[in-house]
Amino acid sequence: MVDEGITPSLEDSEDVGSRPASGAGGSRPASGAEPSRPASGAGGSRPVSGAEASRPASGADASRPVSGAAISRPATGAVSSRPATSAASSRPESRATSSRPASGATSSRPGSRTQSMIAESDEPDILTLESNEKTEKKKKPCIYNIWYTKELMDEDEEEEVVVKTTIRELVVYSVFLLMLSIVTFSMTSPIYYHFKTMLGNQFTDQLEVHNADSFWEFMEGQLLDGLFWEEYYNDGDFRSYVCKSEDEQIGPCELSDQNRNILYENKVLGRARLRQLRVKDQTCTIPEDFSGVILNCWAPYEESLEDTSSFLPKKARTFTDERAWSYQTADQMDVSNVAISGKVGTYSGHGSIQNLGQNRNETNRILMELKNLRWIGRSTRAVMIDFTVYNVNINAFCVTNFLFEFPATGGVLASSDFNTVKLLRYVNTYDYFIFVCEIIYFTFVLYYIVEEILEIKKCGLDYFKGFWNDMDIIVLVLSIISQSLNIYLHLTVETQIGEILLKPESYPDFRMIGNLYYIFTTCLTLCSFFGWIKLFKYVSFNKTMTQLTTTLSRSSGDLVAFSVMFFIIFFAFAQLGFLLFGTQVNNYGGFTVTLFTLLRLILGDFDFDSLDRANRLLGPIYFMSYVFFVFFVLLNMFLAIINDTYGEVKADLASQENEFELGDYVRKGFTKLLRKVGIKNKLQDIVNSAKDPNSEEEITRSDIREQLKKCNFSDLEIEMFFQKYDLNEDYEGGYLSNNSQDPYEGRPKSGKEARAMRAQSVRLRSARFNNNSSSVTSVEQFAVLTQKVDEMEGVIGNIVAKIDMVLIKLEGIELSKEKRKETMFKIFEGITKEETDDEMEIIETPEENAENNIE
Repeated sequence: MVDEGITPSLEDSEDVGSRPASGAGGSRPASGAEPSRPASGAGGSRPVSGAEASRPASGADASRPVSGAAISRPATGAVSSRPATSAASSRPESRATSSRPASGATSSRPGSRTQSMIAESDEPDILTLESNEKTEKKKKPCIYNIWYTKELMDEDEEEEVVVKTTIRELVVYSVFLLMLSIVTFSMTSPIYYHFKTMLGNQFTDQLEVHNADSFWEFMEGQLLDGLFWEEYYNDGDFRSYVCKSEDEQIGPCELSDQNRNILYENKVLGRARLRQLRVKDQTCTIPEDFSGVILNCWAPYEESLEDTSSFLPKKARTFTDERAWSYQTADQMDVSNVAISGKVGTYSGHGSIQNLGQNRNETNRILMELKNLRWIGRSTRAVMIDFTVYNVNINAFCVTNFLFEFPATGGVLASSDFNTVKLLRYVNTYDYFIFVCEIIYFTFVLYYIVEEILEIKKCGLDYFKGFWNDMDIIVLVLSIISQSLNIYLHLTVETQIGEILLKPESYPDFRMIGNLYYIFTTCLTLCSFFGWIKLFKYVSFNKTMTQLTTTLSRSSGDLVAFSVMFFIIFFAFAQLGFLLFGTQVNNYGGFTVTLFTLLRLILGDFDFDSLDRANRLLGPIYFMSYVFFVFFVLLNMFLAIINDTYGEVKADLASQENEFELGDYVRKGFTKLLRKVGIKNKLQDIVNSAKDPNSEEEITRSDIREQLKKCNFSDLEIEMFFQKYDLNEDYEGGYLSNNSQDPYEGRPKSGKEARAMRAQSVRLRSARFNNNSSSVTSVEQFAVLTQKVDEMEGVIGNIVAKIDMVLIKLEGIELSKEKRKETMFKIFEGITKEETDDEMEIIETPEENAENNIE
């Protein structure tokens, strides 16, 4: 038997055997070579690719296709060819060709031989070109071996390549996501919240400041107590308990300058700083009616209205700095111009500044002088207190800001901000482990940048039409921003700390660094969030994983229409609530605040009492109407849209198959791994070979018999199995394989035999299809089916009985209708007869009268 797919060369075609034209059964060649047609299977074999066998020829050279080789068999007076096997015409992969020249043409002519040689020499060239094309198609550039993705594949790519590429992408992205998560979680810690809370508890009175008097009380009281911890907690009343390195001391023990930390653990870096912003006088319009009564007017704060003039006191100052009484820009103060947002305004980084003292007494004198010289006036719009503390135990900085707003309405609005950050990133062993993870993470970012460039190069602008492609770009952009900020912060913090150590009497500006660190952590957090969402891209081969995205995509049109309707009603209620209750209820004090209040109301978080107190009539009406329209109507419409779409998606996915079964692929890979190390699972090999139509594994009868015996099948059952599925009827030998060929491999001796062989091949394929589609029912299954049939017969019997009863009733109704018809017909006949008699009497009466008159 000749292997398929092997094509002889031009030199081999000249040595192909031929039969004599006289029709002799089989003359041997003079050279003693073996005959060119040995009996197939039983009596010999054809020459395999590369083997040569010749027979005496009569000068004719004809071709006959044998598994890719062309061999001729001329008939008497004409050239004719037959396929080597009956399966030759039914196998598309066979390259055998069959040609039959016109009647009367002989193959012994020189021209015929030349044409045959040309035909034979041309065919290998075509096949060689096809083979080269496949080879070139399989050969990818070296760069594709690293960045080869599904987007870079051709549409006709093999399924196995798609599966391998998908799994590789999933594994690589999982490692990237792991590194991203480790880096993200290293940016914060639960202890940072307690750090912020403990610091805030030292300045609780700050939020209770409502006017200038309470402001100075806080400054001279709790602020000093919270910033300067100069003594231990002991009383020192007993002489037996003396302070360290002291013989005797009455009172609390003093702390050294190096240990004067907030809560004994948090060191204040440099000095704390006071800063004030003022506005110019006459910056608002005074009505003419009050022009003689009101002489001064200071508008609400705007950066363009800042008072840049000096307001030095008339009395001599002793402890305060000159910069406290004059306007300084951020550049003049050598700090960054970081705006601070408050409750009624946003304030710039300029103003008048005063650094606090190194100890409590010095700071107290500065505050007393500021208070006595009326540092705060009617033009004051904001006072800020800034300082930064560092806790070495947890390696964390806390950039603190106290904001006191002096609005144009009078009074004080107090707020605070504690920004806990980890600016010294690499200190201990765990930090260096995070550093290694950051390097790996950044390497992955570079890897995906190259991957996206290759995909954009191939797809062009169509690349940006894909949702997951846009998600890739977002993740990469956020990663680049975060890592750039990380490098900048690392370099800046080192410089800033060096300056603090050189100038301990100055104010360290950490506000810009704190804000940049906040942006850095925000970008990294968003990158991690979108990174986890992007994981759906790599698990979409499973239909269950696509339910969320499919549901949202299908319902997008309805959701857009619903959103328009929802926001019309929502904004209408927001405007109504702001105008009705804005001046009386805090939660409706602004339009933006009202929007969030109404969103909280949908979730069940509301304050009905405040609405009721604001307006006894309109408050309850507003609340009930909003709950009815938004909560009961619109919210349920939204849920109905999602629910209906999800039901449709669920039904569609139930009828679909997964893009590929990951479990089967992993199982095959594991089996191959076991085979490589010398461990084989023969039963699994048989099952996998039976599943895979391209498998080349040979399943012998002994393998099947052995595995069936292990499964406790009897010899009789095994024999029945072989008899049922032995389609080729070659029980004496051979093997069962997915690639087994038809049993008729020999060359037909006549046209009648060839037709019979083709018919037999068709019957074999039909029998194989029928047997594959059939199944054997076990005794238990048969008993269950019998029971179900009995139950169905009982149900059908009841239905038939009910139908009979209905038919009987219908027959009775029909009889009643017939009787009614007969009765009505009789009544109608009686009425008709009476009317006829009356008409006759009427007609007869005038005639009788006329006769009587004549008489």
